[in-house]
Amino acid sequence: MSLYLYIHPENPQQRLIQQAADVVRDGGVIVYPTDSAYALGCHLGEKSAMERIRQIRQLDKNHNFTLVCRDLGELATYAKVSNPVFRMLKANTPGPYTYILEATSEVPRRLMHPKRKTIGIRVPDNPITLAILAELNEPLMSVTLIMPGDEYPLTDPYDIRAVLERRVDAIIDGGYCGMEPTTVIDMTGELPQLLRQGLGSFTPFAS
Repeated sequence: MSLYLYIHPENPQQRLIQQAADVVRDGGVIVYPTDSAYALGCHLGEKSAMERIRQIRQLDKNHNFTLVCRDLGELATYAKVSNPVFRMLKANTPGPYTYILEATSEVPRRLMHPKRKTIGIRVPDNPITLAILAELNEPLMSVTLIMPGDEYPLTDPYDIRAVLERRVDAIIDGGYCGMEPTTVIDMTGELPQLLRQGLGSFTPFAS
């Protein structure tokens, strides 16, 4: 039976944030809210937790996880960011964007795109997520919570509990969450390239 934590979506209780972070540190899998949808997350270096997430989502070994960071400073530890790219990210972070960037040596090889050596990274605009990341002092390895056969993510914490309470270690109830995915932007070329239009507007990157 998983730990079920109701955390206030605007003023997260630090005691509960610490409990959630402890689950991650101990190698567990958590369900947590973001600014786009609920997600599955685990510790950056925890291969067994990563495999559990793959089993829950029925993902193949080539599916790319996202690194969820607390700010641009942390993001720059795991991705190579030029000054022009940094300015673009700063104008739209935090927010519902996933950026494809060239990975640094800090990123475990199994998380990189096998040929391009890139990584998807994002900084969500969600107080609960940001509080957990601050407590961890490192990113979460994450994927959106879409169950096999479903078209959209689960949005109701009670539904999530019914489906996953025996398959994850903690479920964070942050209220109803959205179901629209992040906007994915490839930042590795000369100009930003829109790979998936989601919740975030691509317009600010037109310049």
